[in-house]
Amino acid sequence: MNMKKVFIDGKAGTTGLRIYERLENRDDIVLLTLSEEDRKDKEKRRQMINESDISFLCLPDEASIESVSMVENQNTVIIDTSTAHRTNSDWTYGFPEIVGKDKVANSKRIAVPGCHAGGFVALIYPLVKKGILSPDALLTCHSITGYSGGGKKMIAQYEQEKSALLGAPRQYGLTQNHKHLKEMKGIAGLNNPPVFSPIVSDFYSGMVMTVPIFVQNLEKGKNAEDIKREYTGLYNGEIVKYVENSDEEGFISGAGLSGLDKMEISVFGNEERILLVARYDNLGKGASGAAIQCMNIVMQTDEKTGLSI
Repeated sequence: MNMKKVFIDGKAGTTGLRIYERLENRDDIVLLTLSEEDRKDKEKRRQMINESDISFLCLPDEASIESVSMVENQNTVIIDTSTAHRTNSDWTYGFPEIVGKDKVANSKRIAVPGCHAGGFVALIYPLVKKGILSPDALLTCHSITGYSGGGKKMIAQYEQEKSALLGAPRQYGLTQNHKHLKEMKGIAGLNNPPVFSPIVSDFYSGMVMTVPIFVQNLEKGKNAEDIKREYTGLYNGEIVKYVENSDEEGFISGAGLSGLDKMEISVFGNEERILLVARYDNLGKGASGAAIQCMNIVMQTDEKTGLSI
């Protein structure tokens, strides 16, 4: 077996650790690693990136851009989990269900979707593409997410501090400048970014992204059934799937898919007002799970390998 050499640049971060955990026991790859003292050594990182067949970048934006500049081996595939390249036309957006598995498989530069943005794009992209929703639509959305999305500092805060403020859901992104907005607008094909209200709550991982829509704001003659038909036809795999009645007796928990790497797409509401809902794990299909799925497709192996579905 010609095993692929895989390197994780930024293994110490939350996403990097989750990717490492999914890869360390696989027998179809060779995992390249650096010691703790070498992991910030630029030349050691350069060597590992160019020795690898596939390198994951689990770094802040500026560091990811720096790592890409180090690539000298034209065969090395870069899978970037940062915000840096998601709207770059020279990169493939790492959501195979909408861009196509062939495009991912043949790409050397793959940008993994942001956690909030991935759910929004999954809901809105196909509706704009098929003319059910206008690119000029003015949308709002909100998401409920576990605190692991805030990285090590926030995880420590929630797990070590006890306060009434942390015990209740906390809305953020109050200036409407959230870093995912550019991606949400650009990849979904909208002319305007949505009004976005992200909310972090006192549970480790999981996410529900919701986009409310008035039926009257859909293109003429379109309704919830048209949306359901589009989702059913597009999202029928094991990783992303349309699910009818995905709620739990009228509630839908943000932790419902915690620890899993799949995404459920659902439509709720009535004849006048619709709720488009994507439920997934912010560390799964919202981050490391999506990155591993892309790696599997590049390797031409079962895309579910190493994932929890």
